[in-house]
Amino acid sequence: MICLGIESSCDETAAAVVTDDGQVLSSVVASQIDLHEAFGGVVPEVAARRHLERLSPTVELALREAGTAPGDLGLVAVTRGPGLAGALMVGLSYAKAYAFARDLPLVGVNHVVAHAYAAFLGAPLRYPVLALIASGGHTVLLRLDSARSVEVLGRSRDDAAGEAFDKVARSLGLGYPGGPQIERLAREGDPKREPLPGVRPIGDTLDFSFSGLKTAAQQRMQAGGQAADIAAAFQESVLAQLLSRTRLAIERTGASRLVFAGGVSANGFLRERLAQDLRGVGVELQVPPFEYSTDNAAMIARLGLALYAAGETSPLDLGAEPVIHPFKP
Repeated sequence: MICLGIESSCDETAAAVVTDDGQVLSSVVASQIDLHEAFGGVVPEVAARRHLERLSPTVELALREAGTAPGDLGLVAVTRGPGLAGALMVGLSYAKAYAFARDLPLVGVNHVVAHAYAAFLGAPLRYPVLALIASGGHTVLLRLDSARSVEVLGRSRDDAAGEAFDKVARSLGLGYPGGPQIERLAREGDPKREPLPGVRPIGDTLDFSFSGLKTAAQQRMQAGGQAADIAAAFQESVLAQLLSRTRLAIERTGASRLVFAGGVSANGFLRERLAQDLRGVGVELQVPPFEYSTDNAAMIARLGLALYAAGETSPLDLGAEPVIHPFKP
């Protein structure tokens, strides 16, 4: 079966064509970074209007690059949430109309859970697996027992990791998005020269908290600290928190594999250090290719195909869910 995936949860207009064994025939992403850079972050109304302009051409290009005709498709998968309400509605409305016009089944998927499935593009699905998803909007630890069985083990109580990267980058006078900018600057710094306070564990939970760390980095900059050293220290502190929660989750679940995905997983420093740590405890790390770490539609199609194989479809009156609580697949 061949699936058309559609993603429009935030500021990336994306379409992809993926087979049921996880092979990506095409993946097209129309980025809006240049549009939102002047604002230092995503403007929801501006993002929704750009999705309206770009979605149809993006889908057409994805089909053309895949060498796939609409009649070859067997499924349409689309992000139903979480995300920006207006942006979600553009993609969802398009996908429902496309599926209806061609009499195709529709599957709406959870964008955050789909990030984990980016690690299964070109790779077999294997359960159970522990997933650490770190992005601009979410930082969560999930246990995946099947496409329809997702357990939330921990989540951020305030800023997500990617959001904290963006805000600290803005304080350091860097551009948007902040993650790549901080990673580059951190190579020139020494975290020991501007050490940031560690984050105390939040009770007995696996939850995250990056707000205090973000504020500490901003205050250090206002006090005259060196930007490169602050960037290096901030990156080290984010890593320390991700590692501490992940290790505890591994101890509690007995997991032997970890998927690290989401936009923050594109950070090469974090990938390398996380892999080193997990090798020391005998845990296999599985990460998506860099091009599938940030928002894309191939991951949406991969999860949509898994859900459809498990017997799940969505009605044509499916609505957008900007906030999904608790997380559903």
